[in-house]
Amino acid sequence: MTSFWRAERIRLRGIEPDDWTGFMRFAEDEEHLGDLLNPPRSAEGFRLWTKEQATATRDGDCFQLAIEAVDTGELVGAVGSYHADARAGWFEYGITIGADHRRKGYAAQAAVLLLRFMFAERRHHKCEARIFAHNEASLALHRRLGFVEEGLLRDRVFLAGRHHDLVVMGMLSDEFTRLHPLREA
Repeated sequence: MTSFWRAERIRLRGIEPDDWTGFMRFAEDEEHLGDLLNPPRSAEGFRLWTKEQATATRDGDCFQLAIEAVDTGELVGAVGSYHADARAGWFEYGITIGADHRRKGYAAQAAVLLLRFMFAERRHHKCEARIFAHNEASLALHRRLGFVEEGLLRDRVFLAGRHHDLVVMGMLSDEFTRLHPLREA
């Protein structure tokens, strides 16, 4: 049987302490995209964060996983569930792929694995993603995955000296199951 956490091109795994350089690179990539601007963090800060992630106990349905390319074993991104309401049955997720690894199908495969887990195993009913309105690549990815645009949060985030809109996209579990049927073992 193939691992639940493996797709054709990627596998999802826990974050390891040695992943710190990859996460430092992802932070720089997101800044260049215009999706994130934080004060610079030291290499030691990234080392400590990945070490904490590697040993952290899971907080219910909120967690982050590393995305590893199957063919090279290289860390290419991260995916996780960041907010979850088990009672109402929804969760919010996010994904990042390193600049050198974009447009290779990694994000789509990682998202499908995470969504399958959250819908089929954790019994959530709905997933939401909040995406900068200027991030056309991410909006297109989510449309291809089957997400539906549910709304626009105008001037929601202040970044790089100005306000930016966020697009709220959502997918229901039955929509996901129709578009992404469970693989046969």
